Amino acid sequence: MTYCVGIMLDKGLVLMSDTRTNSGVDNISVFRKMFHWSIPGNRIISVMTAGNLATTQAVISKLEERSKTPGERNNSLLELPTMFQVAVEIGKLLRETVQESEQVNGGPQASGSRFAASVILAGQIEGMEPRLFMIYPEGNFIEASFDTPFFQIGETKYGRPILIRGYDRTMNFEDAVKLLMVSFDSTLKANLSVGLPLDMMVIERGRFEPAHERRIEHDDPYFTAISSSWSDALRSAFNSLPDYSFYQKTE
Repeated sequence: MTYCVGIMLDKGLVLMSDTRTNSGVDNISVFRKMFHWSIPGNRIISVMTAGNLATTQAVISKLEERSKTPGERNNSLLELPTMFQVAVEIGKLLRETVQESEQVNGGPQASGSRFAASVILAGQIEGMEPRLFMIYPEGNFIEASFDTPFFQIGETKYGRPILIRGYDRTMNFEDAVKLLMVSFDSTLKANLSVGLPLDMMVIERGRFEPAHERRIEHDDPYFTAISSSWSDALRSAFNSLPDYSFYQKTE
């Protein structure tokens, strides 16, 4: 399972993903699910992936043209003129990769959704606004707006209420990172198939390289403090609620 989130702010974009993949409780591995490419002064493009690992790795490899020798590699994302066309290109590659895997393994009826995957695309190209997309296994996609300011893929349900209640488009990057950490902590507590380390990146409007990126490890002191403080705050809030009584008060 996976959990990835991308949110839009007035200041730019904030992305976070976990790194856990598992095929049963005794086969757990760590794989990066966040990737980015940039040309200083021109563009930054980032993707986060969820779903079948072979499918997502194949898509990333195709984007980087790894079938060629190093001197001939040519990442098509760095040449497309708009983020919309980047979304079209990734959607096409994702759909083709899923279909290829299904054909090799007996067709979609035999394979079901085993090869399905989805992608969050974020970035900015010079002269245009930062943009955020969610791309489905069929290759179609939707774009975020300030009416729908964040996208999640993977295990979405546990962390979503935190985002809905805490999000503010005018918040600074630091508060947005804190909000995402609370969302991830809630998800990690509820589903063992989502796990640390976490990858995080901040894309500032008009800055075509990561403004901040880091990996949050198991012993990260800030994430540990967030997790503990959030648990304490929830218990305190619960205890402050009005008491319920089985007995009606009579006049």
